[in-house]
Amino acid sequence: MGIAVRDLDAAVNFFTDLGLTLVGQDEVSGEWASTAVGLDGNHATIAMLQTPDGHGQIELFEYIHPDAIETEPTQPNEIGMHRVAFSVDDIDASLAIAARHGCHPLRGVATYEELYKLTYVRGPSGIIVMLAQDLRKR
Repeated sequence: MGIAVRDLDAAVNFFTDLGLTLVGQDEVSGEWASTAVGLDGNHATIAMLQTPDGHGQIELFEYIHPDAIETEPTQPNEIGMHRVAFSVDDIDASLAIAARHGCHPLRGVATYEELYKLTYVRGPSGIIVMLAQDLRKR
C-alpha cells in the first residue's frame, strides 16, 4: 500500500509510534520512476514501514517533483482507496499515541457486538486510520 503525504517525517513518526518499523528510506527519481508511476520527472522521498506481525508493509512518499496536489480530506464514504486499518492490542493506548500527534477519532470509539472496539482517526496528511481491538483477545 502506498500513501502520499505532505510531511514524510511526521507520517513516519506517527506510524512508528503506533508500532510499525521503519525498514528503509530513500529518494527515487529518473526515467524508471517516471515510467513506473506515470508522472514525468517523478522525484520523491519514500519510506517503507513493516507491520508488527511482519506480514504487511506500507510505503509513504513525499513528492519533490511534480508538486503534490492538495485535496480535501477524504471522507469514509468516498469511492476509492483512502484508509489503512490496523488491529491493535489496546485501542485506548493507540488513541493516546495518536493524540500526541494531534490525531483524534472522527467521532468516537464504537463497540461492535462486544467483539471489537473500532474507531477512525484522521492521521497525518488527512489519512484515515482505522484502529480495531479484538475484545476476544483479553
